[in-house]
Amino acid sequence: MKRNRIVINLDKNQPAAARGSRSRGGFGRVLLFVAIILLVVVGGVAAGGYFWWRHYRSGPAYSIALLADAAQRNDSATVDGILDTDKITADFVSQIRHRLPASSSAASLLPSQVDPVRDSLSAKLKDTVHEQLIKELQDLSSIAQGKPFIVVALGIPYFADIKQENNTAQVTVHVKDEQIKLTMQAESERWRITAVQDEKLAKMVADAVVRSMPSNGSQVQDSIRKQIEGLKW
Repeated sequence: MKRNRIVINLDKNQPAAARGSRSRGGFGRVLLFVAIILLVVVGGVAAGGYFWWRHYRSGPAYSIALLADAAQRNDSATVDGILDTDKITADFVSQIRHRLPASSSAASLLPSQVDPVRDSLSAKLKDTVHEQLIKELQDLSSIAQGKPFIVVALGIPYFADIKQENNTAQVTVHVKDEQIKLTMQAESERWRITAVQDEKLAKMVADAVVRSMPSNGSQVQDSIRKQIEGLKW
């Protein structure tokens, strides 16, 4: 009897298998290409962020962020490293002088006569300025309380208008419907605040100057006292 044989032609299946293998290989190459592109993009973003952060840390905005964060944490060392209390106090005294009428006798005598008084009680005056600055800083920076430092740092440009020219920066801070102007100077790797323009603090310093003068002082001192007490704020 003649047997019927079933013959399976394996050669017909080979082209399909080969096509599947080539398809998988092509898909793998696409995935590899996409992965490489993603790595390049992520690496570029990371590198850009790193260099941007380095640049940001060298600017005045970073020091303002440090000050706000330190004020909320009661970090007096960092606060004192950013506030130049000597220069801030001297500038407040200068603001008082400029508020006096130019024609007044006290205005002409103030630069030469008030300095010895200020120098003799400079420690007390600086302590007063420092104390009031800390209080106002803590109040104005309360928005930063409990927030990570990176959030505080990135948020500074939304509250401060900074105009930098070489190693000097003029900063206008708008917080809680208040406006405070700061002068900052670059020192080493940090910016320091050397002057503050704020009506409340200026009046406080003026009151401190008046209290510093002896009530039974000279006629010149009495004249200066009356002129300062008569200032309008």
